[in-house]
Amino acid sequence: MKDAGYEIAVYPGDGTGPEVIREGEKVLSALAENAAAPWHLSEFPGGGQYYLKTGREWEPEAAAAARSADAILLGAVGWPGATLPNGDIAGRALVLGLREGLDLFANVRPCRLYPGVKHRISGEYRSVWAPRNVDMVIVRENTEDLYTPARGRLARGGETEVTVDTRIITRKGSERVIRYAFELARARDRGAPEDGVKRVTCVDKSNVMEGCRFFRETFDRVAGGYPEIERDYAYVDAFTQWLIRNPEHYNVAVATNMMGDIITDLASILQGGMGFASGGNIGSEHAMFEPVHGSAPKYAGKNQVNPYATFFAVEQMLRWLGDRAKDARLTLQADRLERAIASTLAAGGSGTYDQGGSVTTSEAGDRLAAAVRAERS
Repeated sequence: MKDAGYEIAVYPGDGTGPEVIREGEKVLSALAENAAAPWHLSEFPGGGQYYLKTGREWEPEAAAAARSADAILLGAVGWPGATLPNGDIAGRALVLGLREGLDLFANVRPCRLYPGVKHRISGEYRSVWAPRNVDMVIVRENTEDLYTPARGRLARGGETEVTVDTRIITRKGSERVIRYAFELARARDRGAPEDGVKRVTCVDKSNVMEGCRFFRETFDRVAGGYPEIERDYAYVDAFTQWLIRNPEHYNVAVATNMMGDIITDLASILQGGMGFASGGNIGSEHAMFEPVHGSAPKYAGKNQVNPYATFFAVEQMLRWLGDRAKDARLTLQADRLERAIASTLAAGGSGTYDQGGSVTTSEAGDRLAAAVRAERS
């Protein structure tokens, strides 16, 4: 924290990223109107589109700001045709680079369904899950597994013959993310919706894969230090059906990187779709928060995308920063934002195209900003 308040580095990124970040900043400004805002936003360009213009993913000062910031807010990264010479997407430095460089080892994805949010199944909008039955957090290891650079290809005579992706599961990586999941379950004020039990579910494929066996062994060892938390297990293939069929059973789930990447996107359907899905990339010293829907190039510039994932990312960021700094001002602002989100969604009429509505991105931001102003801190 600097003298002027908490420094938040903002990276709007590509495509629809700047559009949703603009609405997130609008809501932060509304929060600041009724209470002194103890934060300062600094915005930096970067990503695939920036790479196509400049030949650089971002500038040195943008990278330095990420390391010195109290928190990071990221829009989205990725643009068609923006590829680095090694084949990686341009803008990787803003996502995977920061996860690795700042050791943001836990990817934390809340999955909560709010009254007023619709679900799209088979092209139709239905009320499949009661809001009270969807309230969980999925914690995904964020720095190893198949995302490590232990990969490559064998090319002879200009033709690729073999490709290799090596899965890396370490004791350190497994232990700390599993411990994070148990600490989160302990700290949450509510357990699983079906029975109120605080439980952590280990999601793996330990009946087949050695890395998953090790992950489950580590899970059991860590779980021994939390006797008050119920331990639960699921093979990832079975988990995909149980998650949709009985979401009320789950409180906190923990998984390896690749499996967690897949199941968190599946879980987003329970909360209304990717337009409501936010993620926190949490480390010991740093954290980055983002809407996880991607840059959505085909919607860029149309003022159509759902900005609620960004609103949830902002709430997550304020809550994490308040907890870490033991600053009640930030926690109160996070509570205020959550109440405004809940009341706006419950009132209806705020649906963007992905909810079958016609509200624009900026109109959704205006409505939430008005609800924030109506909420007392």
